[in-house]
Amino acid sequence: MLSLKEKDRPIVRKLLCAGCCVRCVLRFCCVGTSSAYRRSYQELLAFISEENSPQSHDASGEEKSSDAPPNKRMRIDEDSVTAAQTDSDICPVCLGVLQDFCDPGFAEQVSDAVKKQQYEFDSLVLTVSLPAQLSVREVSPAASLLNDSQYLEKSMCLGKDDVIQVKDAFKWAVQGKIGQELGAAVVANVSSPCEVSISFIHPETEEDCHFLYVAVFLSVSQSVFTRMAVVKALEKISEEKFSRHYPCPPKKANTRCTALDTTCLHTSVFIAGRYNKFSRELPQTPWVIDGERRMDGSVEELIAAPLLSSFRADGFNFSSSGREDVDVRTLGNGRPFAVELLNPHRAKFNRAEIKQLQETINQSSDKIRVRDLQIVTRDATSRMKEGEEEKTKTYSALIWTQKAIESPDLEFLANIKDLRIAQKTPLRVLHRRPLAVRQRLVHSMTTIYLDKHHFTLKLCTQAGTYIKEFVHGDFGRTKPNLCDLMKTDADILELDVESVDIDWPPAIPD
Repeated sequence: MLSLKEKDRPIVRKLLCAGCCVRCVLRFCCVGTSSAYRRSYQELLAFISEENSPQSHDASGEEKSSDAPPNKRMRIDEDSVTAAQTDSDICPVCLGVLQDFCDPGFAEQVSDAVKKQQYEFDSLVLTVSLPAQLSVREVSPAASLLNDSQYLEKSMCLGKDDVIQVKDAFKWAVQGKIGQELGAAVVANVSSPCEVSISFIHPETEEDCHFLYVAVFLSVSQSVFTRMAVVKALEKISEEKFSRHYPCPPKKANTRCTALDTTCLHTSVFIAGRYNKFSRELPQTPWVIDGERRMDGSVEELIAAPLLSSFRADGFNFSSSGREDVDVRTLGNGRPFAVELLNPHRAKFNRAEIKQLQETINQSSDKIRVRDLQIVTRDATSRMKEGEEEKTKTYSALIWTQKAIESPDLEFLANIKDLRIAQKTPLRVLHRRPLAVRQRLVHSMTTIYLDKHHFTLKLCTQAGTYIKEFVHGDFGRTKPNLCDLMKTDADILELDVESVDIDWPPAIPD
């Protein structure tokens, strides 16, 4: 803990004469005790201007006994404070951030804004966005102090990183009250699913960064000065060059920073499961052609709607292990899927609640059914895509042949194993897939004879195989194909996905 000492007195006087607020004085004196910044502005003013007393106080407000004689304690003449700094002055460095926005009233305002958004969380991280020009104004008093012998003596054992940043001082001042109001822990340097953001702007001083055009960027056009761009530019400029282009200390402003609306953001929640599709008139995702929606509903919308409502999420992203055509059913254990729920206002559900959500989805439509619904991590969803093309899928297809057939005509198909085929991108998907030739394997085939022109073909193939094109050949774009093997024209009348052989997500017992 760093306390203000007698040797800090000239530095404090210089900062106060420059119009710096008392919290900025503490920052430049490298007071790193967070409790110091939580004290009221009037208390800090009284502390800074305190003269001789039987006991001295450190910057956190705690009594500290001292054996040093009175003249060794830090004292500032009252007229130095009142002449240059009053409570109504605007600090030229923080532009009022550490004056008007560190009181309990502003913390309550932020807390009320969060409460109105009805998030549920146990902890939160507070993020603060400051105007880029504050980085410039931060350097200005420091550059001025470099010419101060007392500061140079102090800085010999302190690095520039020891000066407390405006952002850190502000957080120390308000985050305890915000956490208390919201009944949640405000964490730092650790991750939290909920982020509360406070942003400040100061239009009056936006031109503060413009001197960097000449000083650093030279002829390079820099129309927008982000905070990071300003910080990098300031790292390249010497103190002497900075002082030539920018006043030290900085000019006073006529207006304070303005706080924008408080925003909240919760990290995504991921829901996984498997779905069956029983309809031949239901696309997996909304079917839009030339800007016009062709069919009502989709698999992803039927699954996502109850999830969005229950988690109170702003939106969603749907992904699955492959996809079926609108006229293809998905049977068996279903197709693995994952839904990313964006900015959910509620994120915690127990197993019984998730099971009830599954039932709600299943009761909403007879076109689909989900199973094994569960909350998973973001990393876990990658398992759905890992080695996707090495996985196998099983299909059942109703086949028509132009030539009349008998049951023995089909027997040879069962003897074909690991048939390698080359498939050009099918004509029906060429508008959304790049033109390429894909090598695929048909691992095995079995048949069930129905009549002279129909039979059921069951296939086990490498994932990513275009089954319809394997059957009819797609005008010769798939080689070899079933027409070539049977030496007759053939087409597929119905297709079902019987299984998607991916062991994810984990099965949940009923």
